[in-house]
Amino acid sequence: MSKVCEITGKKVMTGNHVSHSNIKTRRRFYPNLQTKKFYVPEEDAWITLRVSAKGIKNISKKGIMACLLDAEANGLIRL
Repeated sequence: MSKVCEITGKKVMTGNHVSHSNIKTRRRFYPNLQTKKFYVPEEDAWITLRVSAKGIKNISKKGIMACLLDAEANGLIRL
């Protein structure tokens, strides 16, 4: 399973780990993903999403259905 938020589209980034002696080695920055169940009252059903912490905040602010429609418009999920 890929490490991509289904609401915001956040995914793994790459960069450098820089030591005290300024030696650079490649590393990965992972998104803060959580597996969470949400209730969709329009469909009277529970759905399970893999969302980042920012995605959970967006759902709390705008509502689950608005976020799902935005994610579908951006090509992140299919309803």
